[in-house]
Amino acid sequence: MKTIKLVILGIALFIAGSVKAQVAVTVNLGLAPMWGPVGYSSARYYYLPDVEAYYDIPSSMFIYQSGGVWVHRTYLPARYSNYDLYHGYKVVMTDYHGTRPYYQHRDYKRKYAKGYHGPAQQNIGDRPGNGNYNGKPHYTDPQGKQRNQGHQQNKGNNSKNGKNQGGHDKGNGKRK
Repeated sequence: MKTIKLVILGIALFIAGSVKAQVAVTVNLGLAPMWGPVGYSSARYYYLPDVEAYYDIPSSMFIYQSGGVWVHRTYLPARYSNYDLYHGYKVVMTDYHGTRPYYQHRDYKRKYAKGYHGPAQQNIGDRPGNGNYNGKPHYTDPQGKQRNQGHQQNKGNNSKNGKNQGGHDKGNGKRK
């Protein structure tokens, strides 16, 4: 009888350890994208003044107006297909902690108009020697793939994990 109890206890501990490991994996998702500015690990949102959109870091989603409604997408709208996320300015929303960053959109739009550039920013992907940024324009197509001139990166700016890692395919930089 004691042996059966010990076996059941061992199985329960094994299952509990497996569940804990799964939770740890979930916590690691939602890292800042490679085009995000360095030094803001606790931020949840960026405001992108040039495209009047927000980026939700944990969900790796852009938030913008479409047809008068705020939508969450893994890509920017087609009209911004040539927008360069690496060179565009990102306003880090360190003072907002809700779930609707667009709640004060009028204020952000007025304070950070299109073309706004505050203090210089270094992108996470611009770190010397990391090989992730080649200085050519990057943009996101409607399928959420990051592309640049003559070079496509499969896990680009807007992939589910929000990180720019992974394989490189040769491409012509044009939308398919």
